[in-house]
Amino acid sequence: MRASQPQSIYLKDYRKPPFLIDHVDLRFELFEEQTRVHSRLQVRRNPEADGAERDLVLHGEDLELETLTLDGRPVEDAVVDSESLRISNVPDQFNLDVVTCIRPQENTRLEGLYKSSGMFCTQCEAEGFRRITYFLDRPDVMACYRTRIEADSEQYPVLLANGNPVDHGEMEGGRHQVTWEDPFPKPSYLFAMVAGDLVEKRDEFTTGSGRVVDLRMYVEPRNSDKCEHALASLKKAMQWDEEVYGREYDLDIFMIVAVDDFNMGAMENKGLNIFNSSCVLASPETATDAAYERIESIVAHEYFHNWSGNRVTCRDWFQLSLKEGFTVFRDNQFSADMGSPTVQRIDHVNMLRTAQFAEDDGPMAHPVRPESYIEIGNFYTLTVYEKGAEVVRMIHTLLGPDMFREGSDLYFARFDGRAVTTDDFVATMEEASGRDLGQFRRWYEQAGTPVLHVSDHFDAEKGVYTLSIEQSCPATPRQPHKAPFHIPLRMGLLDSTGEPLPLDDIGNTEQVLELTESRHSYRFKDLKERPVPSLLRNFSAPVKLDYAWSRDQLMFLVSHDPDGFNRWDAGQKLAIDVIQSMLEGNDTEVDERLIEAYRNLLTDTSLDRAMVARMLALPGTAYLIELTRDADVQAIHETRQRVQTTVANALREELLAVHMRNQSSEPYAFSAERVAARSLANSALSLLTLIGDEAGKDLAVEQFRDAPNMTNRFGALSALVNSPFEKERDRALEQFYVDWQDDPQVVEQWFAVQSGSPWMGGLKRVRELLEHPAFDWKNPNKIRTVIGVFAARNLVHFHEPDGSGYRFLGEQIQRLDASNPQIAAGLAQPLTRWRRYAPRLRESMKSVLEELLAEPQLSKDLFEVVSKSLQEQ
Repeated sequence: MRASQPQSIYLKDYRKPPFLIDHVDLRFELFEEQTRVHSRLQVRRNPEADGAERDLVLHGEDLELETLTLDGRPVEDAVVDSESLRISNVPDQFNLDVVTCIRPQENTRLEGLYKSSGMFCTQCEAEGFRRITYFLDRPDVMACYRTRIEADSEQYPVLLANGNPVDHGEMEGGRHQVTWEDPFPKPSYLFAMVAGDLVEKRDEFTTGSGRVVDLRMYVEPRNSDKCEHALASLKKAMQWDEEVYGREYDLDIFMIVAVDDFNMGAMENKGLNIFNSSCVLASPETATDAAYERIESIVAHEYFHNWSGNRVTCRDWFQLSLKEGFTVFRDNQFSADMGSPTVQRIDHVNMLRTAQFAEDDGPMAHPVRPESYIEIGNFYTLTVYEKGAEVVRMIHTLLGPDMFREGSDLYFARFDGRAVTTDDFVATMEEASGRDLGQFRRWYEQAGTPVLHVSDHFDAEKGVYTLSIEQSCPATPRQPHKAPFHIPLRMGLLDSTGEPLPLDDIGNTEQVLELTESRHSYRFKDLKERPVPSLLRNFSAPVKLDYAWSRDQLMFLVSHDPDGFNRWDAGQKLAIDVIQSMLEGNDTEVDERLIEAYRNLLTDTSLDRAMVARMLALPGTAYLIELTRDADVQAIHETRQRVQTTVANALREELLAVHMRNQSSEPYAFSAERVAARSLANSALSLLTLIGDEAGKDLAVEQFRDAPNMTNRFGALSALVNSPFEKERDRALEQFYVDWQDDPQVVEQWFAVQSGSPWMGGLKRVRELLEHPAFDWKNPNKIRTVIGVFAARNLVHFHEPDGSGYRFLGEQIQRLDASNPQIAAGLAQPLTRWRRYAPRLRESMKSVLEELLAEPQLSKDLFEVVSKSLQEQ
């Protein structure tokens, strides 16, 4: 057990910074053994701060202080500890010069300045800058930066930082320097620099006002052929942001750097975005369609941050969703416009229901704007990002697109160059629209997933249909009671032929009901028959819906609902009802209606093929677990598998026909039409191999051998790995590695397809992968694709009744905590849900958490996750 527990930081204790820093001059002397950082800070007392603090306290971790001068005079009485530097009785305005020594090559935390594949790079969000130099490392301290980087010319020919280049030159001893200046004030978490031997790829974009922006992408030489898609995605995002939000880029240069060792997906540093290689590098031969879609979305997300996060930033880390939730909403809008809006919505909601709802129902549940934290890295959560995006989406729904645009324009204009709060964001929406969103603010303040209990009644004699809705929200840690939310419920009614019914006197067939009370009742008149309700269209609010649809009604909605999302959702509900009924022993066979629903999907060539591919996938085991108390994972897995194989066997001929119908000999193109075709063909192939179909096996072997792109090759590999064809599976895995062993991003896919497969021998196979020469304990991607994927996807083996999967995960978390606490804390998340499972599993998971908590050197990151997981609920 730790000698002292880390202390929580509370939103209620926020105070304005006692000092401000207007300008920062940085000089980096990069050497192999150490780096010397020179900083000059222009500091002044904050006239708006509370009190009259006379001492300057700067943040700093793992720094060696060499010199410290204030207005040119040495500071003799500074007090330095492991987390700060204190200078007593400073003047109201002064220059502070600090020289620190750091060792990036030893930085395994990958926070601050570190080395990856021989290059220097930074990651400063959330609190990494304090590992570079002493500073007021908080987001409401915004300064303009000038950065000079000095390094060996041959080893590090490329030297990058935020802003525009203003100077460069050769130095003695084979060294050189480049100086960058960012004219826009920013918090220190947005600082970035890179030094390395990198290939530069260039493009350009002309803004709406006629300015030409220089676009640059920097990668290691072996990745020089993987830049085209990211640059094309960047240009699409820049164009879209001008057209939809009126936001034009403000610097002369926009740069992207690909880095192999990175804790996050990407970082929006002003003008110099640093990306995890797996989230930005792509070519048809090495990346799947899913990777192409992910890269397009992430590149857009980081670019959109230029306004929603950089030009307007968050006042404190409790307001993280101000930038992340808003920007996720914006990148979701962009992705919907670039491809299939229905599929984009399905994918986002599927993840939200499976993972974020679980977070809301667990010990780490917190509001979109948290009330407290111990380690801020633990609050880069699905609640802050994805639920935060849903909150913004609800404002968009309530206001409509035109009023929402007026509100966003007012927000950017009013707060440009400032650090603000979620309340400021909502207030501008209120001002622009004239709407009162006071009650709506509860979405930022209350944790948990609301539940809508819906019942209905049809008075055939009067032709009146009544919809009754009651909302509630379960207790969450530190929030036992919840006030009613303001919930937009988009809905429609269908007649027996599938035609939409008018809902008002002017013939609207869709309405957004605004739920603000605990109970509501709505009456729809002049109906000739009982309608079928279509509720929560396009998932208009992040809630759980409790309504007793019959299987016949769900079959009907799968075929007739005009809302594509609700079609998919009806199919999911039908499958869930079938699986749960079989689990409970009420049904012994798969309901023929489910098979017929899938048959109709496969034979209707008019449907969006990408949507059909999503609809063919049964609800995942993880989501089925979330719908169950005292979950028996083995039973859930086996029942789901039985339903899946029964459906696939019944539809063998239709699956073969769909696979053949969606083949193409055309060269690879990343277009919505071609992506949809490949997605549907590979979905059909995976079902055929799953049931041990010989024709399916031959198709998969042939596709693996001859596929001209990674989407189809990896689709075939995945189909074989998740099948009973052991000989073909092993041959394909061996050949795949031989072909791609020199490409780290492709090897990560190879790791993941094995660690996530229940057919691959479970824990034994995962331990073998950890010993593989391509595995690297210092690389977060490798760790996530082996250990993380095993715990998150290979659920039947992770939840082995003997607890071996839990003990394995605990061992790896303990090993990683000393070197990279952020990754260790992330890996612990599956254990936090221990109360969800059957007693034997529950006790095994709990014991692993207790063993971790007993470790004397536990990091703050891991301590917070483990200790909160074990607290009484």
